[in-house]
Amino acid sequence: MEGKPKPKPSLSILALIAFIVSFVIARAFTTFNPHTIILINGSIHIHHFWYGLVMLAIGGWLGISFEEKRINRLAAILFGAGGGLIGDEVGLLLTLGDYWTMLTYTFLIVFLAFASILILLNKYFGTIRREFTEFLSSNISLYIGVFMAAVSIAFIMETDDVTINTVSTAFVIIAFVIILMYFVQRIRKKR
Repeated sequence: MEGKPKPKPSLSILALIAFIVSFVIARAFTTFNPHTIILINGSIHIHHFWYGLVMLAIGGWLGISFEEKRINRLAAILFGAGGGLIGDEVGLLLTLGDYWTMLTYTFLIVFLAFASILILLNKYFGTIRREFTEFLSSNISLYIGVFMAAVSIAFIMETDDVTINTVSTAFVIIAFVIILMYFVQRIRKKR
């Protein structure tokens, strides 16, 4: 039986940095050289997301095939850089031709936020769990939950806007979860 897997948070940060750097370089290169495209037979355009796919494949293969520090770092850099090249052309891929669409920047922001949160959760999960447990067992969590529920329900009752109602409903659900967890923590403390 194998031992517990060892987390490699520094590799995820290295991959994220490689992603950001390759995205910025690809975007800058395309901005300053907008007509540089490799042509084959005059009709096939090879965009840099193809290089990104190759880099992702090589980085992924190295990452699962070897257990050596230097190779793991190389795999993380290749994987992140390949993802950055693909990420730079997300708008082009989704719109089938508009490289400059704002979808690319929206994707970048969402991806970076999501990846950063996952890296932080992976690294500090124990601390975050302990802090949430302490918060949920304190009276302040009950007060915040009741306040969130009351304000959100007031918004729901005052408008017919779908977006506001959707967001307010989500906050009501979160508030009820906080209130429920407060009482669960109280019951556990009494036992």
